[in-house]
Amino acid sequence: MTLKVAVQMDPIARINIRGDSTFALLLEAQKRGHALSYYTPETLSLAGKEVVARVQPLTVRDEEGNHFTLGDAVRTNLESFDVVLLRQDPPFDLAYVTTTHLLERIHPKTLVVNDPASVRDAPEKIFVMEFADLMPPTLISRDKDEINDFRAAHGDVVMKPLYGHGGAAVFRIMPKDMNFGSLYDMFSLTFREPWVIQRFLPEVKHGDKRIILVDGEFAGAVNRVPAPDDLRSNMVRGGAAKATDLSPREQEICKRLGSALRERGLLFVGIDVIDGHLTEINVTSPTGIRAVAKLGGPDIAAIIWDTIEAKRR
Repeated sequence: MTLKVAVQMDPIARINIRGDSTFALLLEAQKRGHALSYYTPETLSLAGKEVVARVQPLTVRDEEGNHFTLGDAVRTNLESFDVVLLRQDPPFDLAYVTTTHLLERIHPKTLVVNDPASVRDAPEKIFVMEFADLMPPTLISRDKDEINDFRAAHGDVVMKPLYGHGGAAVFRIMPKDMNFGSLYDMFSLTFREPWVIQRFLPEVKHGDKRIILVDGEFAGAVNRVPAPDDLRSNMVRGGAAKATDLSPREQEICKRLGSALRERGLLFVGIDVIDGHLTEINVTSPTGIRAVAKLGGPDIAAIIWDTIEAKRR
């Protein structure tokens, strides 16, 4: 089958194709003969009852520095597409939330991946709290007394912004840490929403595993090992990708999450697991496809398109 596919993403000229999961999806779609179009969120509009964007025909190539060609932009009703890939990166702010409201108006007649209402209603660090028994002890708060009580109970903790991404502003706070007061003040001035405070897992030094699920089923995984001088394992922060298999505990976590993801139309999801503890469920613009493939793992882009094509049939 041939599908008309539009991708909503950040400027394609800026991406690093070596590790970009959206680019992997576009390469696979083109390989299958699907017609690709591209637009950025800034061109998305609601005109009466029509959701429109300035879309451009897109051709992609797996060549660094020469990875795309765009045609002329044309104002187009997005209901004319079979599939829209919602692939812009966080921050998950009101601009992002607004795009989900607009795309919700065309889904599921046009299949939006992931379901925009579920993307909006399942922020990665809040949705995961539905599975608190799979997580390390975690608090979402900006109340200083509550945070201090949590620190007293759990000792060494990690503090990070609720809507942060890519490992930005993640801090380890030691018991009786003299920096806590200043860090609390900085977070209070910088972030209006609550923060995540989580018991520190020392086994993170051995890796933070990114596990990818497609339509609720395990599809592949990569272990991200932090640099010796960094707390964060995100590959954009210097984490090293290592091949990995799932432990029985990780298989149990995937099984527990599967039906909840399918029910919400969250077709492409990346979960983070440290030492058998679930820490995040990433639904906005999950990454890891190319890292898994480079390490000899499954072709997850092909699995995703097999699933999308089956749903379109």
